[in-house]
Amino acid sequence: MTNPIWATVDFEAEGYQTGDLCLPHSVHRSAYGVLTIPVAVMSNGQGPTVLLTGGTHGDEYEGPVAIRRLLSSLSPEQIKGRIIAIPMLNAPAFRAGLRTSPEDGGNLNRSYPGDPAGGPTAIIAHYVSSVLLPLADYYHDTHAGGSSLQYLPFVSTRRSGIRELDDTALGAARAFGAERIVIWDYSPDPRLSTSEANRQKVVSLGGEFGGGGSVSRKGVQLVERGLRRLLAHWGIIEEPVSDLPAAVEYRIAGRDYYVYATRAGVFEPAVDLGDKIDGGALCGTVWSTDDLADAPQEQRFHREGTVFCLRHPGLVQPGDCLAHLATEVA
Repeated sequence: MTNPIWATVDFEAEGYQTGDLCLPHSVHRSAYGVLTIPVAVMSNGQGPTVLLTGGTHGDEYEGPVAIRRLLSSLSPEQIKGRIIAIPMLNAPAFRAGLRTSPEDGGNLNRSYPGDPAGGPTAIIAHYVSSVLLPLADYYHDTHAGGSSLQYLPFVSTRRSGIRELDDTALGAARAFGAERIVIWDYSPDPRLSTSEANRQKVVSLGGEFGGGGSVSRKGVQLVERGLRRLLAHWGIIEEPVSDLPAAVEYRIAGRDYYVYATRAGVFEPAVDLGDKIDGGALCGTVWSTDDLADAPQEQRFHREGTVFCLRHPGLVQPGDCLAHLATEVA
């Protein structure tokens, strides 16, 4: 089945265009309506194509703002090749300020390769998989911790098992210029955007650049600067790139890097982002919201590492991620 989304821009045309991806969506309010997803295409002559997406989760803002700033700073005459930019890929979720879509409850970054006959989230994922990624030489899907997590900022790569692809992606991550690089050797789910890019052998990057559902000024600046450095690295713009200190490289390699709540209550952290901890160290305690005589329950790390992620809201339910670690690459 062909994907039902149509575009009001021409991906093959020269110059700069803005428009929408239009997803047919018949609901009570609008029998023949569409969900609109803003898209921009900037193209000039021969060169590689880079696909830039943000807003895969609707409560993550640093990437969308940085992509908008980048687009406003460029003109077609400055580039060689093509930039396809979708700052708010999961537009229904983004407009609602939610991680998941209010239209179908779908998590776009757990939906690839998607389904053209599915709900809106699956259709968007399928459009990226079947239309956009085949156009792309390079792909960067920007993320942040959203409403439920706080992160140390980092750019990331996801191992594909294909050495040339992985080496090329790591080289791009180093060119990005972040203080930290995370190499995902472990994927909790194969339905991620960068997992799909790996399956299609498209060089891809990710990253977490903020958290807490706010807009980090440093996160926006890091993404905007990093995207410009990537465009120069990939030969799309000609721009001098300043030398920066080499990033510290980390990896995440298994479920034991994560701590999950074992009870409901209020989570009191015992660590801060960036702390280096030993295996068995206290992550925090969860206090009962019902019984004042109930002792707090300790939540402990399963291994050593650096704290890269902490839960943002205090209230937790069993199974909520409280923290995760990364370990330096030797």
